[in-house]
Amino acid sequence: MSLQIINPYTQKKIASIPYDSKKELQQKIANAADAFQDWQKTPIRRRIAVVKKGLSYFRKNAEAIAREITLQMGKPIGQARGEVNAFFDRAEYMLAIGEETLKPDLLPKKENFHRRIEHVPLGVILNIAAWNYPLLVPVNVIVPALISGNTVLLKHSPKTPLCGIRFEEAFEKNGPAHLVTNLVLTHTETSRLIGDPRIAHVAFTGSVATGRHVYRRAAQHLLDVGLELGGKDAAYVAADADLDFAVESIVDGACYNAGQSCCAVERVYVHEKHYMPFLNRAKKLLEQYKMGDPISEETTLGPLVGHNDLTKLEGHVTDAIRRGAKLLLGGKRWEGVGVNKTGGNFFLPTLLSNVPNDAIVMQEESFGPIVSVQSVASDDAALAAISDSRYGLTAAIFTKSQSRAEHFAQALPVGTVFQNRCDYLDPALPWTGVSESGMGSTLSRYGFYHLTRRKAIHFRTKT
Repeated sequence: MSLQIINPYTQKKIASIPYDSKKELQQKIANAADAFQDWQKTPIRRRIAVVKKGLSYFRKNAEAIAREITLQMGKPIGQARGEVNAFFDRAEYMLAIGEETLKPDLLPKKENFHRRIEHVPLGVILNIAAWNYPLLVPVNVIVPALISGNTVLLKHSPKTPLCGIRFEEAFEKNGPAHLVTNLVLTHTETSRLIGDPRIAHVAFTGSVATGRHVYRRAAQHLLDVGLELGGKDAAYVAADADLDFAVESIVDGACYNAGQSCCAVERVYVHEKHYMPFLNRAKKLLEQYKMGDPISEETTLGPLVGHNDLTKLEGHVTDAIRRGAKLLLGGKRWEGVGVNKTGGNFFLPTLLSNVPNDAIVMQEESFGPIVSVQSVASDDAALAAISDSRYGLTAAIFTKSQSRAEHFAQALPVGTVFQNRCDYLDPALPWTGVSESGMGSTLSRYGFYHLTRRKAIHFRTKT
């Protein structure tokens, strides 16, 4: 059996990759477990040097990798290059803080005793990565895992498996063998792998439903997990916001990567003072997006990764209209010209107004270029509406008042609160979710702590 990779623009096959056989998989697990035994003993400065060499592979092949991303999942080539650049930013930050973060914690001196806390690696990490940011999602785990002394089995999305091959090649050619091993598995085989006793930790990025399955499987074996799941992230335009700046940021935050981001802006609450001007400005910006071949430098909105996603988004729009929302722009798949007539997965940039909070488009993850807007009369009304969600990844508050932003930051049940920005990960800050947006942390020093365990050293030096 082979995995078929389909271009979401042309709907044509771009590659075919054989699945790992049972024998091959068992050998890969064994190799990763064996490699861990030596790698965990390797001095951290040597580990850091090896990871830096691995990054040199990505620098050398940056343009080819960006092009592969675009062909596999439809991200416009300019945005694919942006992902490559962000990949280096994240990796380099984690490299910069790794040695200091993983130093043993020394406790205050106590006569006749030596006490410290060590951060020791877990073992073989199973990283199940998503397709929407096929470099950024795995790098959040792979770099801190390797620096910490772990080895990694990377099971990439079936939509973007070429990126998994790239990660293996990067570290296989620039360090000890089997530090990062690419797996090509079915969902059933991946689920079964979670139960292998040689797996020490599972890091998963994807849907809530699959995240629950991963968590249940891991719990059977008392495995720790990191889950980055869905988002239904909100933005609030307060009465004192810089409206032009807010509109531009929010529209970009909703439509970047065709809206296929866990932290994309999917709900917008606008103070009634700005409501109509916001809609007018947003409509003009949305009308400027150019759809077409994502390899073209002129394309600013690429296709969705899956054809079935078009039907889902149309259903979200239909439900919103049925509940009283008004469709101001888009709301359907793009008929287009040329290749799109044969099935390119394009959804028109969409603007909905007067959207009630119980609409599907305000409650369930859309993952598409839809800006759903609701007018609110006060900060309290905005706070209540934003909090009315089973997700808790990020929220963005557009205001000139830091005290207002701090008020929202303290009250909102989310992992990240932005002021005057959205849809961005700072590698110095932990990326974490609340409720059905997930558990655990990547990035920052906490990304290292999640991939290590604490070992207490308690020595009596005199008897």
